Amino acid sequence: MRSFARLMGSVFALLAALAGGDALAQAYPSKTVTLLVPYAPGGGHDAMARIVAEKLGPRLGQTVVVENKPGAAGMIGTEQVVRAAPDGYTLLFSSPAEIVVAPSVYRTMRYDPVRDLTPITQVGDTPLVLMAHPSVGVKTVAELIAKAKKEPGKLSFGTAGTGSSQHLAGAWINNLAGIDLQHVPYKGAGPATNDLLGGNVPLGILGMAPVLKHIQAGRIVALAVMTPKRVDWAKDTPTVAETPGMEGFQANHWMGLLGPAGMPPEVVAKLQGEVAAVLAMPEVRERLRGLGIDPVGSSTEDFRRFLAEERERFAKMFRLTGLKQE
Repeated sequence: MRSFARLMGSVFALLAALAGGDALAQAYPSKTVTLLVPYAPGGGHDAMARIVAEKLGPRLGQTVVVENKPGAAGMIGTEQVVRAAPDGYTLLFSSPAEIVVAPSVYRTMRYDPVRDLTPITQVGDTPLVLMAHPSVGVKTVAELIAKAKKEPGKLSFGTAGTGSSQHLAGAWINNLAGIDLQHVPYKGAGPATNDLLGGNVPLGILGMAPVLKHIQAGRIVALAVMTPKRVDWAKDTPTVAETPGMEGFQANHWMGLLGPAGMPPEVVAKLQGEVAAVLAMPEVRERLRGLGIDPVGSSTEDFRRFLAEERERFAKMFRLTGLKQE
């Protein structure tokens, strides 16, 4: 009889916990939700975050705002999210740099991306592009390599920051091609794009989103994309790997949504579902494709597995660059 009573008590406790979880999911959110972009305004992450926030707010029944917190290749903004309460009201709109690249680049970090963050969903994927200001006078990767060999150390490339996927891609190109392109880090793709447009930096390695319209207008020359194969919206642009001597080169770029460690599973599930629903909207997909971004909206478990694979891939990539840990 006592065993039966204990069993029934366990059943009632489980039912209460499940009911409590449902109630938590239904009650969330009860105030403004912040999507923190760890880069300056004007880049691809900022643009996508604002598109998602615009449509996510009505679905959640609360305002969703975008806050920019640039610095240290995304790590300053990430630290702010790590320190936030794990209640789903402060979320990170991330890039690879601060999540999967930084552990390879830096000997010490003030947070552990695996331990201190909760993956929610991968929101987008966009190719990295190697490009030049028209004044440089090159139209292909082969021409760039030839020019760089004639003028060693004189050409530079801008990226979203030290330790970014763009930085590693440029270092790998240097190593494979035997050239010495100088790295110029910015606090995001927006400022880097502006300097590339102005000719203040001759080359750039950035995501497609902030530069696609400038490439289409002829203000920037796209030399190559860094995907394994050519992309649909830039079929005339070759891949870096098509250049002799650069076979096997690949560097991708993506956007993800994460929160602080310890978030309630019910809140994570609600956010994943609502963000996926936003990314499935035809209007949103069209706007993102116009920026050169493929919407994803993966499950939380798929995103968790993806991050583990990306950490390993970028660790291997870092070893191929010839860079040393900072």
